[in-house]
Amino acid sequence: MAKLEILEFPDPRLRTVAKPVEKVDDELRKLIDDMFETMYDAPGIGLAASQVNVHIRLIVMDLSEDKSEPRVFINPEITPLTDDTAPYEEGCLSVPGFYEKVERPARVRIKALDRDGNTFEEEADELLATCIQHEIDHLDGKLFVDYVSRLKRDRIRKKLEKIHRQRA
Repeated sequence: MAKLEILEFPDPRLRTVAKPVEKVDDELRKLIDDMFETMYDAPGIGLAASQVNVHIRLIVMDLSEDKSEPRVFINPEITPLTDDTAPYEEGCLSVPGFYEKVERPARVRIKALDRDGNTFEEEADELLATCIQHEIDHLDGKLFVDYVSRLKRDRIRKKLEKIHRQRA
């Protein structure tokens, strides 16, 4: 397994819309394993392939405290099940060190393929609902900072650009 580089805002590659996965094979499963290693090391609870500059519709996630419940969502689709929204203080591996409250549908139905290419569906609420919506946004070229005011987003962008310059 290998740790992958996580793109950071405002990198324009994060705005690329991901393409559907055509084939679930060993090459894809290796990418899945590398994404889990990267996510756990970061540390995070979710990672979209777009964040590691692979623009396919793939998400890995583990909401457990002890890294014991790895989940894979290939070509995920969600359907809101309610008009109610739930606020959640979101953070992101591509926007390190920043957290903002985002309102998203409180309950969703998820349809996706697992790491073996089998279709599954489930209903989600609370953290799973928030996380899957956050990660699907990455696949659509969106970031959680797109939900905050332009002023906050510009402030975050400037701070991260300064950090990137200092690292270089």
